[in-house]
Amino acid sequence: MPDTNLQLTSTISEDNTLQLALKNIEIPQPGADEVVIRIEAAPINPSDLAVMFAAADMTTARQTGNEHNPVISAKVPAQNMLSVKARVGKSIPVGNEGAGTVVAAGSSVDAQALMGKTVAVIGGGTFRQYLCANVENCLELQSGTSAIEGASSFVNPLTALAMVETMRTEGHSAIVHAAAASNLGQMLNRICIADGIDLVNIVRKPEQETLLRNMGAKYVVNSSSDSFYAELTAALIETGATIAFDPIGGGKLASDILTCMEAAASRNLTEHSVYGSDTYKQVYIYGALDRGPITLNRNFGFAWGVNGFLLFNVLGKLGTETTIAMRKRVAAEITTTFASHYTHQVSLAQVLQLESLGAYAKQATSEKYLVLPQA
Repeated sequence: MPDTNLQLTSTISEDNTLQLALKNIEIPQPGADEVVIRIEAAPINPSDLAVMFAAADMTTARQTGNEHNPVISAKVPAQNMLSVKARVGKSIPVGNEGAGTVVAAGSSVDAQALMGKTVAVIGGGTFRQYLCANVENCLELQSGTSAIEGASSFVNPLTALAMVETMRTEGHSAIVHAAAASNLGQMLNRICIADGIDLVNIVRKPEQETLLRNMGAKYVVNSSSDSFYAELTAALIETGATIAFDPIGGGKLASDILTCMEAAASRNLTEHSVYGSDTYKQVYIYGALDRGPITLNRNFGFAWGVNGFLLFNVLGKLGTETTIAMRKRVAAEITTTFASHYTHQVSLAQVLQLESLGAYAKQATSEKYLVLPQA
């Protein structure tokens, strides 16, 4: 074990300032059911940015410090301080998931069984060099799987699988997914092809259409197209999809999806009803790419719902047996069905370079950053 254990932290001070910095924390010692993981790779997910940036206005961000120990500061608008009151003065560790090698283990049989193994881990604070975690938060990767390959074993894979399980549990037969060319969207596409589930993919660019069609996607519609509504409605008629998952959040896409679902459901009605069809239509919001208001134009009847979709809450509803089966599938298919692709690999210090921050903060579909804490 070295003497250093750098951790990326996010702190909001009483003077309305957000500070992102690297701190040298103690090397952890594992309890009986814990292991210490040498974190070798950790993805930057949108959920990580929510912790990093909180309510700050990142257009005010400036960089100080030096090349090896940069510091990012940004202003938090006064009207936003109330929403982050509980974390003022606290250094919040960043990073939801990652992977690496177990270098120390507690005394329990389960902990000792992971000694020397490559594992994925979830639970927070993975943008650091050494992390202590309970064995229940670890996923042993199959022999030959690298930390980079296994870094994104939880958030995207389990979310995609949870979408499918939610579809089944709630009695739907097909899925609509927005921003479908993302890493998660590509995983969901592969799952649905393998499991024989119809999936309607919504994208924004022609090249994203091509990407998904080359992967075998049958239903791909472009929200930027003049014929979007007609094409989406046609796909919904053919698939019968009545559940959608939207990572965008703001704007009127959720409303557009419900409108097209209603058009598909009511196409054969012989009598008009001011209450619309009795086909239930559900949109789940699982992201906040657009933080503006969600606009609903009420022309889709009364049998509908718009709800939040948070992975950990959903896993609790699905139950332990289903969750264990999902995790086993991820470990077995992490280099195929659940493979992630990264456009940039950065060190902890490079995460805090303004140039890098400006790029990954955009949350662009075509770019995904991977942090290498040991670099």
